[in-house]
Amino acid sequence: MNSNVEITLTVNGEMYQLAVEPWRTLLWVLREKLNLTGVKEGCGTGECGACTVIMDGKVVNSCLVLAPMANGKSIITIEGMSKDGKLHPIQEAFLKEGGSQCGFCTPGMILTAKEILDENPNPTEQEILQGLDGNLCRCTGYVKIVKAIQTAAAKMRE
Repeated sequence: MNSNVEITLTVNGEMYQLAVEPWRTLLWVLREKLNLTGVKEGCGTGECGACTVIMDGKVVNSCLVLAPMANGKSIITIEGMSKDGKLHPIQEAFLKEGGSQCGFCTPGMILTAKEILDENPNPTEQEILQGLDGNLCRCTGYVKIVKAIQTAAAKMRE
């Protein structure tokens, strides 16, 4: 007996129709079915933010979203941030300011930064830090990440 469910996702502007087991996570679908490996599996419990994606305009931990819950949703992963081979200003700022070291947390940080800046184009340092809550970085200490988001904010306001 086949217990798969049919889901339709729009990921980075492309529509996908998939059959998946109902217990699979969105993280698994993105990585294993769609080969979008910028989405990382860290803790698997929604604590680290490595699996962060944007779903219908809001950041979510894709390890906590069952695939059927994402049916009909629009998803943006780190692979969807650049357009026509050009990096998003947030990605450029992370490169310029050294906002990543090992890079494991970087996709989630960048997607979270996008939500922060979409909601507030001129956040304070404290607002940035509050917005990043739930995204763990073990390498940078957040100073360069915050600076990168401030740099991106200034660039995006131009």
